[in-house]
Amino acid sequence: MTPTIDEFVDGARRFLGTVADGRNGSAGAGPVKSRYALFSGSTDEELSAAVEYQRAAFDAGFGWITGAADRGGAGLPAAYERAFSAAEREFPIPSKGPLSVSLGMVAPTLAQFGSPEAERKWLTGLRRADVIGCQLFSEPAAGSDLAAVRTKAVPHAAGGEWTLNGQKVWTSGAHYSDIGIALTRTSDGPRHKNLTAFVVDMRAPGVEVRPLRQITGAADFNEVFLTDVTLPDWCRLGEIGEGWSVAIAMLMHERNAIGGSSSGGSGLFRMDDLAAWIADLGRHENPAVIEAFAKVYSGVTSAKAMRRRADANLKANGVPGPEMSLGKLALTANLQALGELVTVVLGPRLVADTGAPRTYAWSEFVLSVPGMRIGGGTDEIHRNTVAERVLRLPKDTPVRH
Repeated sequence: MTPTIDEFVDGARRFLGTVADGRNGSAGAGPVKSRYALFSGSTDEELSAAVEYQRAAFDAGFGWITGAADRGGAGLPAAYERAFSAAEREFPIPSKGPLSVSLGMVAPTLAQFGSPEAERKWLTGLRRADVIGCQLFSEPAAGSDLAAVRTKAVPHAAGGEWTLNGQKVWTSGAHYSDIGIALTRTSDGPRHKNLTAFVVDMRAPGVEVRPLRQITGAADFNEVFLTDVTLPDWCRLGEIGEGWSVAIAMLMHERNAIGGSSSGGSGLFRMDDLAAWIADLGRHENPAVIEAFAKVYSGVTSAKAMRRRADANLKANGVPGPEMSLGKLALTANLQALGELVTVVLGPRLVADTGAPRTYAWSEFVLSVPGMRIGGGTDEIHRNTVAERVLRLPKDTPVRH
């Protein structure tokens, strides 16, 4: 018997109360962190905490709420998943950041395009965090122009297998991932019709992961080298030559996940917590602070409205649409507004470490905000997507010299 939403949320809150991370403080107070950053890397402890939480959620029936019951899912409508996400924000649970690509991008793409063998081998494991996935898309010469990837996949003459050779870069979490979804070139045919996607075993011979050290000292991104990596044909996602469709779908799933962060899915946008923090610092009556807070509040509220509309479209069509680009743009704008609020609230304490909690800890966040204009697709690419695919404006006319 399907529970009502209220019954479901009551059960979710009981579960969340048993797994909330007491080290992060009470649910109402919000976490007191030693640093706030968008690209800080995931420590082994953070990864372990995320995996442990996801497994507990899965085993309790909350790890794959819309998934089929025969695969370990709860078989409930998407409204229940949204209700659980809202309940999660009431509790100081471990960050699921280390699993964001795996759960938000790799799992839904595999479910949409994977062969029966690939689904059986990896899909349930991805949802339970027994398997972790990454995205093998960007290359040194193919960033925003993803269709220009040079990594090649060549079929064996006898059939049934492929050999991959190439290099990927800026791969988040590759150093702790078990599988990756790779976009490859499989022919010299027309652009967008010459690509095929595969699931790559990241432990297979010929796969080498090299961390990219960031200015923060962390290494969240990686280079991945594929040298004579052999894959069975059942690792292929979709049809040969239709990898661009897989890539677009995966990017839409990415923007779907990012859109949730713009509307409060990230703990950074807990408005009650921000208001309490500002009051604790005695800055709540400052006019500049009030104006900056209002900008963040209105941005997050608007993003929630856009998110509801995007979720309605997702429910109707089954896959995320181009309006998800609005979520990415909203996230960039809301993060920038939050950075401006933090700067106004803290003043010199943002750059001078006095030892006071939640002051200098924000410095890395403010410095990392501009990077989100690139992450998940550049803002310029997303504006083009909105203009052409949402507003139906004509495409730019190429300039000929």
